[in-house]
Amino acid sequence: MAFSGSISFPSTTICTQNAIPKDKFTTQVAVRTNLSTTTTTSHPRMSVACKYNEAATIQSLNLFSEPSPDSMDELQIKHVEKCMEARSTLNKLQDPLERMIMIDALQRLGIHYHFEQDIKTLLPNNHGSLSSPTYPFGDHNLHNTALHFRLLRQAGYWVPTDVFSSFKDKKGNFKVELREDIRGMMSLYEASHLGLKGEEILDEAHDYARMYLLGSLVNLPSNLARAVKDTLENPYHMSLARFQSKRYLCSFHGTYGWMGLLQQLWKIDFNLVQSIHRHELLQIFKWWRKLGLSQELNFARNQPLKCYMWPMMVLPDPKFSELRIKMTKIISRVYLIDDIFDVQGTLDELVLFTKAINRWAAIEGLPNYMKMSFKVLNEITNEITDKVLREHGWSPVNSLRNAWGSLCDAFLVEAKWFASKQQVPKAKDYLENGVVSSGVHVALLHGFFLLGEGITKETVDCMAQCPGPALISRPARILRLWDDLGSAKDEGQDGQDGSYLECYLKEHKGSSIEDAQAHVFHLISDSWKQLNQEILSWNSFLLSLTRVSLNTARMVSVMYAYDDSQRLPALEEYIKSLLHESIPS
Repeated sequence: MAFSGSISFPSTTICTQNAIPKDKFTTQVAVRTNLSTTTTTSHPRMSVACKYNEAATIQSLNLFSEPSPDSMDELQIKHVEKCMEARSTLNKLQDPLERMIMIDALQRLGIHYHFEQDIKTLLPNNHGSLSSPTYPFGDHNLHNTALHFRLLRQAGYWVPTDVFSSFKDKKGNFKVELREDIRGMMSLYEASHLGLKGEEILDEAHDYARMYLLGSLVNLPSNLARAVKDTLENPYHMSLARFQSKRYLCSFHGTYGWMGLLQQLWKIDFNLVQSIHRHELLQIFKWWRKLGLSQELNFARNQPLKCYMWPMMVLPDPKFSELRIKMTKIISRVYLIDDIFDVQGTLDELVLFTKAINRWAAIEGLPNYMKMSFKVLNEITNEITDKVLREHGWSPVNSLRNAWGSLCDAFLVEAKWFASKQQVPKAKDYLENGVVSSGVHVALLHGFFLLGEGITKETVDCMAQCPGPALISRPARILRLWDDLGSAKDEGQDGQDGSYLECYLKEHKGSSIEDAQAHVFHLISDSWKQLNQEILSWNSFLLSLTRVSLNTARMVSVMYAYDDSQRLPALEEYIKSLLHESIPS
């Protein structure tokens, strides 16, 4: 199914962005499509079973009601004034701790992109000081240390984990008295998600903080309990800041005078950005209707809004407006080709279609809907190639065509697996192929070229080699594993589909569903750690792409968090909050 830190996943009543109670998964896994019984016949879409209603969601947005030009001009003037005021305040702060707290607030409110250069200048002043005798925050307070550690690692600075050693007792355990410091434990939990492979102290910190924060909930005042619960459910490193910003404002700790200024700036910025996104959606809907594919290919998902949500959230900076529209076109093609393989095509047709994509030429025997799909794909590829060549001086056409060929090759491998009533792939083989068939490599490769950062022969060779470096393949791995933990047949598809859990259980006779889930959780956690390592390695060279990669991993649980009614409550809430609800300024 395409596009569908140290992390532990205990069974608990709290359903987090990265953890869902195991009893829910037990129900879900039991109804996954059986690999041994799928066939090669085409499958009509079962629209009645589809709970995610794209048309109703679009209608509820009332996109054609836009603010007047005069009101937008007034907002933009206020926005510039508040940005200047906030920048001046940030740069004048003398207390290094307060400066770090303000930087954290800017990031959590999703408005930090206005202050990139300021943050880039201020953060290195504290780099390397965490474990030095001249530690800038006075006593090694747990909250201060954990906040400092997290902000520096998020910015791409490697900070050793031994800064947390002072919070351990002589037996090597975290000190008991830390449990009384709720704010410090929240910061420690947040910092633990920036862990790399082998950093055991952060694994221990994660488990220790989570256990005691969960245990503290019943005894805390309601506002603090709400803040703790939100930290457990939505740690910053694993979450999408713009969506979480409203909750952050409600739980902010401190009485800093600048917080009112940031809140005013956030309100204006939220409404301006929302207006930009709604305008982009109108352009996408016009393009979608002009294509006419929803009529000609009625088996495929007719969901331009859902396709747009990916670039909207992984490329949140307003300056990437045109890029978001281009990326929506690419992602919609990934969905379409996925539906051709999963829902409509016979095995013979899929072999021909894959051959056509690899040759990049329509061939005899292709059904009309496949010819039309190839024609549209060719047009979009040429459109993006022309843009990249014009703006960045590099023709990506061969790399892009090869990526589409690799995607179809992976889809065809799955189709052949599912066509066999006996052949069930090894879990390792399924996952390796599934990383490619997720479509993440195709999407992020297009993003790499469109962003235009660091395009050289060496980086192109690295990025174009499917499934790409870990910067690309780890979000794809997280997507594949997360998707396969769920049960909902995506948007009511009655087609060919598979599951890593199924492959694992068939390969490991005697293992329970809980064992398989625990194994998948471990793989997801490991993938996040590897992604953290890649962010540190690539951040200074491909800053925008590392953020896209990280946001892609963050977006996975939103796009695949089906509930028991096959709805996508998290996605629907994102759409309502970010595209429908304006903020009174």
